[in-house]
Order: sequence, then C-alpha cells, then structure tokens
Amino acid sequence: MEQKLKNKVCIVTGATSGMGKAIATHFHDHGAKLILSGRNEERGKQLAKQLTNSIFIPGDVSDIHYNESLVKSAIENFGQLNIVSLNAGVLGLGNVIDLTKEAWHQTLDTNLSAIFYMSKYAIPELQKNGGNFLINASIAAYKSFPNHPAYCASKAASLGLMKQLAVEYAPKVRVNAICPGPVDTPLIWDSAKAFANPEAAVDNAKNATLLNRLGTPEDIAKLALFLASEDASWITGTAMTIDGGILNA
Repeated sequence: MEQKLKNKVCIVTGATSGMGKAIATHFHDHGAKLILSGRNEERGKQLAKQLTNSIFIPGDVSDIHYNESLVKSAIENFGQLNIVSLNAGVLGLGNVIDLTKEAWHQTLDTNLSAIFYMSKYAIPELQKNGGNFLINASIAAYKSFPNHPAYCASKAASLGLMKQLAVEYAPKVRVNAICPGPVDTPLIWDSAKAFANPEAAVDNAKNATLLNRLGTPEDIAKLALFLASEDASWITGTAMTIDGGILNA
C-alpha cells in the first residue's frame, strides 16, 4: 500500500474517539507521525500504545496554552509539523432561552476558538515546509437542528474562519474543512438527546440519507486522508460535505 503521509508529522485533536480516532489511525497507517490530543487519558494512552510514532498529550483545546504545547511537542519530538486535523467538539444542547452563558461559551471555545488558537501556533510551522490545516466542521454549518444553537453557530463560523485562513496563508498552507452528516459516533447519540425520542431521531437521520445508512468514522477518515495528502494539492478554502446525500434529500 502506498503511504500517502510517509514521515509527515500530524497533530490530531479529538483523537480518543469517533472520527478523530479513525483519522489518527488512518494517518498512522499511511506513515504519519502523530501528536494525539484528547481529554480522556486512559483512551489516549491506549491509542498511543497501538500506533507507532505517536505521542498522546491530554488536555482541553479550549485552552490556548494547551494548543501551543501540542505544536511545541511536534517540533521537539519530530522536528517539524506538516498537518493539523482538528476534530474536538462539544454540543452545548439547549434552546437559546434555556442555554446557559457558560454552555454557550464552552461550545464556542471548543468548536471555534480552538481553531483560532491552534492556527496561531501551527501555521508558522506549517509555512516552513508547506502544510495542511484541516477542520472537522459539520452540516450543522448549513442546517439548523432543534436545541443546537451554539453548535450550529460555532460550525457555521468555523467555515468563515477556514476561508479566511486559506486566503491569508496560501500558497504555503492549504486550509480545508470537512462537513460530516450523521455519523455513527458517540456524538450523534449525545446530539439525539435533544429530541423527544433519541433512538428514533438517529433512525430518522439514517433513513433521510440518500444512501440509507449512517456514515462511519472510517468514511470521514478517508476524506481527511485525501485532503491532507498530495492528492488534494490543488484544493484549498473548500468545505467538503460528506453526508450520504442528506442535504439533498
């Protein structure tokens, strides 16, 4: 198998579960060296044992200093930084009347501010060798969902920031976003709690896709690999929807 990311150094946030874990595994299988980020120390350490040339650093991406430490770790341990894949996210469920100010800020800090924080420290390193900055957004950037105001706002804003970064740092750095639809991860089941019947909500989402199935984390990882590799060398400033066709249903 051709290793599309051989010896590339990658930071992967949200790496301890779901799409982030699948992306980290896929990048590893294609030869990448990894800085793994997540809040669950047990799962993170276990993943780092499974993936050679990987280091797990626990922490919260809403902390600007933590983002700086991830970049420093990449340079100190592997000598460079080539790819950043941002996948950490929270939902902040509740309508605008009931949602607390704290939950609003936590959601925006994790889903949006963390992108800004990482870009401040990662982009100067990515510029040195030419690199990729990849944001895991959501179809929630385009579509509203009941009791998801903070989540939808943060994901829509992340696409605006992605485009700004792409314009400002081309041609040295390519910046793109992935917009997944309903993917079978723990997050979709947490999201479904916003509905009266969570199980039915997930089933309805599956049936609403044109392909009649939920996405898998591996589906997303394959697109992330494409965008991070030289196969996508003429793609930047783009948000790619991967949703089983649900936005067209």
